This record gives sequence, C-alpha cells and structure tokens, in this order.
Amino acid sequence: MKQWLAQWDDMQYDGGQNQSRPKPHFYMFSVAASQLRRLSGIYRRDTDELRPRAEDLSIQRKHDPERSEEIRRYVEGGYPWSGLSAAKRDDPANDRLRKPGWLPTAVVVNILEPGDMRSGRVIATGETISIEEGPAPGMATLSLPVRSSSQDEESVPPIEVIDGQHRLFAFQEGDGDVEDYELPVVAFHGLDISWQAYLFWTINIKPKKINASLAFDLYPLLREQEWLNSGEVVQVYRESRAQELTEMLWSSPDSPWYRRINMLGGSRAENGPVTQAAFIRSLIASMVKSWRPRGSTGGLFGGTPDATSGGLSWSRLQQGAFLVTAWKLLADAIADSNAGWAMSLRQADNTLGLDGERLVGATDPAFAGSFTLLATDQGIRGFQSVINDLCYVRNRELSLAGWRDLSAAPEVTPEYISIAAATLADEPVHRFLAQISERLAVFDWRSSGFPGLSEQERLRASALRGSSGYKEMRIRLIDHLRGSENAEVQSAANLVDRA
Repeated sequence: MKQWLAQWDDMQYDGGQNQSRPKPHFYMFSVAASQLRRLSGIYRRDTDELRPRAEDLSIQRKHDPERSEEIRRYVEGGYPWSGLSAAKRDDPANDRLRKPGWLPTAVVVNILEPGDMRSGRVIATGETISIEEGPAPGMATLSLPVRSSSQDEESVPPIEVIDGQHRLFAFQEGDGDVEDYELPVVAFHGLDISWQAYLFWTINIKPKKINASLAFDLYPLLREQEWLNSGEVVQVYRESRAQELTEMLWSSPDSPWYRRINMLGGSRAENGPVTQAAFIRSLIASMVKSWRPRGSTGGLFGGTPDATSGGLSWSRLQQGAFLVTAWKLLADAIADSNAGWAMSLRQADNTLGLDGERLVGATDPAFAGSFTLLATDQGIRGFQSVINDLCYVRNRELSLAGWRDLSAAPEVTPEYISIAAATLADEPVHRFLAQISERLAVFDWRSSGFPGLSEQERLRASALRGSSGYKEMRIRLIDHLRGSENAEVQSAANLVDRA
C-alpha cells in the first residue's frame, strides 16, 4: 500500500537521529494471531535502568496482563459478556449475552531487515522475513521463518510491535479455541525506531477522544430490548438506561429540559446548558445505581425485580414519567417562589447563554438562566441524588411498588410518558415530590458567577465547583431538607443523613 507524497521527498531524513528515510509503502495482510505472536518482539520503556529517557529507544508501555486477559475474554464472547465476573460468565443464563469478538483494527508492526540490531543483538540472517514483489501488481510475497515459542531468548524476533501488544498477548500458543483467529496487520519494513515512536504517538495519544455525549448518543443504535429488561448487571446496562432516561427528559414537552439538554456536546447557547453525558453520569450515580438492602441508599431504577433484591417493577415508561414529573415539580415550585435568591436572578434577567444568545426554552432565570446552579452539572446531580435518596428510604411508606404500568404501551414516546405521568399524580409519591420541591425552591441556587453575591456568598458558592462540588452539593441539599417544616421530608432527610 503506497502512502507517499512527492513533497515528502524534500523532507530532512537523518539516520543519526533514528529517522532514516522510510520506504514509500507498507504492507497489509492477515495472519493467525498465534503465529504473529511467535514472530514478534516487544520492546518496552521502563525506568529500571535509570537511563536518560532520550536514550531509551523502546516505545511500548508496560504490558498489563489484565488488559490482555480482558481482550481474550472479549474475543471468546464479545461485549458485554466479557465484562461479567467469572461466576456470571459460567452461568448458562448469561449465554445470551455472547456476541462475536471482532478485532478489526490492525496491529501495526515493523519487519526487521538483515543486519538490524535490537538490545545489542543483531538479527540472524535465517531469522529475517524475506519480501519479494509480486506475483501481481500491488502484491508482495512475504516468506516467514519457522520460529517456535521456545526459540533461544537471545535471538532477535523478525517482527517488532508498534501498536497492538495487548491484543497480541491475548492469544496463547496451543489454544485450540482461537487457533484459526486471524488479525489484520499493517507492516512497515525497515522503519527506523524514531518513526515507530512517532506512529505510536499519533495512534494512541494525538487523536482527540470522542465526545462523551456523542458516544452515549450511540446507545440507541446498540440497544436491545433484552439488555434493558434483564437487570442492571453490568455497566453498559446502566449507561444505556441512563441514556434513554436522558433522552426522555430532552424529548418530552412536559419536561422543563425539553430540547434543552446538550445531546451531542455542541455549544451551550445552541444546544443547552448541560450535556447529555452529565445527565447520564448523574443518573448512574443516583437513580440507576444498584438497589441495596434497607438501611442504605441504592437506586430507585437499579433493582432486579425478578430476583430477591426487592427492586421496583417499574417499566422504562414509569421511570421516565417519574423523572420528568420530579423535574417539572421543581421547575413549577421555583417559578412560584418569591425567595430572595430567585428574585435577584429574575431582576438581573440573565437568560443569555455563554455566546450571548438566549437559551432555547428558558422561561425562568432562577431555573434556566446563566447564573443558576440548576443549569450546571453540580445542580443536576444534586437534585437527582436527593430525589432518589429520599424516595428510596421511604419507598414502602410511599407504596412505590404499588404504582403499576397498566398502559401496555408498545414503545416509549413523549405521548405515553405524559399518560404515565398522569397516573403518578394520584400516587402518594407525587405529593412527596411536590413537598421536596417546595423546600428546594427556598435553597439558594445562585452560582459563584452571579455578580450580585457578597464575598461570603461567593466563597460559599465557589466550593460547589469542580468534581468535589458534587459531594458538597448533596450534603448541603440534605441538610437543607432536614430543616423542612414538612415532617415526611424532614424524616426522610434524617434517614438519608444517617444512611
């Protein structure tokens, strides 16, 4: 495969700097993974010899056996089966989670030339791979030497791995189950070590990581009905469920977050103040975390109703309706609030986004403006955490298990969410959510960026910023709810505080 531009001919190449002129093409082929491993050597960077880093010509990171073992399990049964514990993988009930374990990304290697030296040793003539052009244009024949895993450790392997060591070490010689498993290979020939380091850097370090919200947004394409109804036994279930719940908040006209969640990670002004990823992580940390025994707080949506965990038998539709209702009650309570913090935000009329554009769907600056914590990651997680925890510790008193989905709705749509939410209005939990919201409407949600804060207020609000702010926000909200005049809310907040 030729990847060479004419202007590259004029670049500076210096063998003394381990940057000899590369060949104008590389090779692409497939080979049995076990055979590639026998032919390959891996040279890892380390600090054991305390040599200057510029003199360490190895490029690979330290091998992580656990990562290779994880890849080995993935090859055998795909994801999410590979992420299960050994006991769950052995359980025949989880065989339906098996999927093909494809590894379509090429292992990148370099084929040594006769006379090449590695670690002070020169590769033996009979150990090299011979390459002949042909038999057809664009083709070449690579003749591989016979080499066993018991080869003299002093001999130099004819192939060195640039990228893909953990994939390669997932395959053991003599493992009949994967004997015919082939790996795609991109092979350079006689590539100087500095260029190998450059390739490793561009493959593993330089590329920008995919936006988290965009990654989560792919879940609807991956989603299976059985995944969502089989219980939250692995992380992908929780992420998929949390993504779906976030989408319900975003797509339901009854939700105060209707079209106001940044689903794909674009600009705040155009797409909403809080990202989809922030909502998903918040739900995973609260409502979608595992159900736990009474006496500690788990997730309202995280149980396995078919087991003995005591989880709620709520459908996805019910979960979405509950979440939309909770947020709507808070937005309504804040809209009706004449608390000083809310009035100051309204008087400032700060409904503008970061780019000077008015936020889509923003109606009350106290709930949706630029200087309210309710339009930040910390506010989102804080509210969803306390709603989950207070309802969780009082789930029996609120008869949460008694709320049933009788709609037999074939799919989750905004229309059906609205219908399910209407049935929730007659349940005890609806009044409880309203009481919590009324108390939280008095809480000072102003962010540290609000220009009307005193210095003391600004310092107090600044403590809520960053990752440490999540815990501090939850502590403050629970403490605030403990001061509620409503006995049910006060009692639940005290239980959560003790738990």
